[in-house]
Amino acid sequence: MTTVTTGKDKRTADTADFVAPRADELAALLTGRSRPPRPSALSASLTFGWRAMLKIKHVPEQLFDVTAFPIMMVVMYTYLFGGALAGSVSSYIQFLVVMITMYTGVSVNTDIEKGVFDRFRTLPIWRPAPMVGYLLGDVVRYLIASAVMLAVGMLIGYRPDGGAVGVALGVVLLLVFSFAFSWIWTMFGLLLRSEKSVMGVSMMVIFPLTFLSNVFVDPSTMPGWLQAFVNNSPVTHLATSVRELMAGEWPGADIAWTLGWSALFVVVFGAVTMRLYNRR
Repeated sequence: MTTVTTGKDKRTADTADFVAPRADELAALLTGRSRPPRPSALSASLTFGWRAMLKIKHVPEQLFDVTAFPIMMVVMYTYLFGGALAGSVSSYIQFLVVMITMYTGVSVNTDIEKGVFDRFRTLPIWRPAPMVGYLLGDVVRYLIASAVMLAVGMLIGYRPDGGAVGVALGVVLLLVFSFAFSWIWTMFGLLLRSEKSVMGVSMMVIFPLTFLSNVFVDPSTMPGWLQAFVNNSPVTHLATSVRELMAGEWPGADIAWTLGWSALFVVVFGAVTMRLYNRR
């Protein structure tokens, strides 16, 4: 005689065979193994930096602003304004210095809208690691932009008299300042509600700071009251430092001012950013 077991009977039999574990058995299972060590601040930051790089890998169009845009800037400002502002194209090439647009705040705002930060805050990691990771990822973008602009500049006549050492020192100083300055964008990313708001406010900050400096125009051609602001602008100190280092000089005062401004940005805007991040 054959006994047929239906699906319902089989589930009933399986349920009957199940024996709930005792409390002490569960406790031994959960606490029997040692917890993995907590990642260090550096390890966590580098992990989030790698996450930023993976975003670029999957959406390579994000690199347009550090490839196509710098080329356009160098060519446009050199050939459209070089003769008028410096007397010749070759003279203006020596005057033009790297300008990089920073989009850290947009990425931060996007992750907030998607709820990713809610998960980050539950992880047993160094609190600022996600923020620092964003900025480390942007350092790679700044390095690409610097290389592109230098390559284009050399193709159309720029010759850094400081050689490889001067160029390397100039780029390193630029990256340090850019990393510190990017804390402003992370603050905007946490403070504002949408990507468009972040972009709009960022442009309102970056364009006046960049154009009210000696990046594109000699301050001596400006009115006296405007020169007082331009000569003390952090972007002016940065531009002078990078330009002189690449020319083989050592502008100690401007380098000190640039590093001082960088430290101030990290202390002030880094603290505000982390306060907003913890309360968001």
